[in-house]
Amino acid sequence: MTTVSPATMAPDDTTPDGYKWIALSNTTLGMLIATINSSIVLIALPDIFRGIHLNPLLPENTSYLLWMMMGFLVVTAVLVVSFGRLGDMFGRARMYNLGFLIFTISSIFLAITWFDGSQAAVWLIFWRIVQGIGGAFLMANSSAILTDAFPPSQRGLALGINGVAAIAGSFLGLLVGGILAPIHWHLIFLVSVPFGIVGTVWAYLKLRDTGVRKRARMDWWGNITFAVGLVAVLVGITYGIQPYGGHAMGWTSPMVLSCLIGGALVLIAFVFIETQVESPLFNLHLFQNRSFTFGNIANLMASIGRGGLQFILIIWLQGIWLPQHGYNFEQTPLWSAIYMVPLTIGFLITAPLSGALSDRLGTKWFTTSGMLLTAVAFAGLIALPVNFSFWVFAVILFLNGVGMGLFSSPNRAEVMNSLPIDARGSGSGMMTTFQNAAMVLSIGLFFSLMISGLSAHLPATMASGLTANGVPADQAAQIAGLPAVAVLFAAFLGYNPVQELLGDHISSLPAANQHTLTGLDFFPHLISDPFADGLTSAFTFAIVCCIIGAIASLFTGGRKSATETAEVETRSESLGAELAAVAADASMEAPSELIDEPQINEPQINEPLSVRGR
Repeated sequence: MTTVSPATMAPDDTTPDGYKWIALSNTTLGMLIATINSSIVLIALPDIFRGIHLNPLLPENTSYLLWMMMGFLVVTAVLVVSFGRLGDMFGRARMYNLGFLIFTISSIFLAITWFDGSQAAVWLIFWRIVQGIGGAFLMANSSAILTDAFPPSQRGLALGINGVAAIAGSFLGLLVGGILAPIHWHLIFLVSVPFGIVGTVWAYLKLRDTGVRKRARMDWWGNITFAVGLVAVLVGITYGIQPYGGHAMGWTSPMVLSCLIGGALVLIAFVFIETQVESPLFNLHLFQNRSFTFGNIANLMASIGRGGLQFILIIWLQGIWLPQHGYNFEQTPLWSAIYMVPLTIGFLITAPLSGALSDRLGTKWFTTSGMLLTAVAFAGLIALPVNFSFWVFAVILFLNGVGMGLFSSPNRAEVMNSLPIDARGSGSGMMTTFQNAAMVLSIGLFFSLMISGLSAHLPATMASGLTANGVPADQAAQIAGLPAVAVLFAAFLGYNPVQELLGDHISSLPAANQHTLTGLDFFPHLISDPFADGLTSAFTFAIVCCIIGAIASLFTGGRKSATETAEVETRSESLGAELAAVAADASMEAPSELIDEPQINEPQINEPLSVRGR
């Protein structure tokens, strides 16, 4: 095998050192716009539904609301492993480029929505799902592209910056949506189009596959059973937070139970299939690696712990704190995003720094301390009064962001460094699947815990508050008996919850009572105590998840010696030079569309360094 110097591998900005920064900047842009779009809709939902003239709080429209919220996350959770596997087989850069293209096309169709009512809702949900497919291609292959491009001594920094984009995008989406949606709701989708066009062209021209491609048969039965099982479970969780019959939630619904139980059985069948096929979608042998296994457990727990945090904070700010401080309900979506900025700042400061330091100092103390600090921050949120002092709230949010930042980058670097070179795409996809599925699971669990806490005391509090302000007792009892999820959704969407619950009844009340009931003080004071009960339940659950994540992090790899790090880096760079040389030779002998992956002895690549000789 011919070895070439870096100078002969490629011209100018595509030399190994220059290429890695191109890969980092492009994949960071891709992850940023993908995750911004995963959350930008949350804040913009009131303006979207007003724009398409559809009331999302009516029972017949609740499904539209849920799928607008959850559809993108469900699709990415289901598809990232399959798309990571395709990247391993056909080229990670090629699959990543395809994702950018799909994402951009779907953003254009979302931005030009011209329907009204339920037709518009179906159109938006369909293209959000397509957009999620593009996002899944981006998420599945970005970490693998970076792991191929960067030497081990810099992977923590690179994956840290990419991780910053991934998680910070979910917070920035709230701010961008809050600013653009009141101007015109189409803008929240249109804003992605120029970035998508630039990113697509840039990726096509500059990104190239520097890793190993491994030809294998597609695991169709594995793909089908995994998709069906996971979709069923996530759909069950999505509909489980809706009321059913006389119950506040739908966990006893036959449809929900069928989805959860049937999905679990199909996933069990999927695990069995994966042990039998030659080229499995999930390489279960990767779980024999301690760092991969415990790193993913920690990531799963962290994602469950923080996944519902945005929703709880939005409800807390929009439904209670902001109205109490003089903000109209219509203004609360934008201002809730602004008041959550300390969380983003803490994460943005810490994630790249922890990624760079963990390259030299090891990962597990960063990940463990990050999870413990996040748990402490959740405890601080429980200790806060519902009508808090903002500077205390800001400090706690900042510490929560710092904890997440300390954990995120080192955890991703630890997991990706533990993977063999020909499994980085599928391994990255598996990690992202756990993370995205955990986000959907977390939202369902947090909402369920909040609804459970509210249901214990809200009906009696609501009934007494309404009757004290002139609402007839029978009407007050009827309104108080409505599912608590209606109150949460109204607060989440920036509507005046009492006005929505009373509907036409309010016009029969004296003007003074109307003013009191729909004012900025009545609902926040009414819900504060029941909300505190739900908040305690949800954040206590988050603390438990963070502690489990901290314990799992202790079992991941420790500090590498300088000699070992240098040796791994040298061998990685040598392997990269060999692959580039083979690719260059192949390109001289065949048309570009016929170029196959370099034929390298895979056992030599995947075997431990100690076996290969020194």
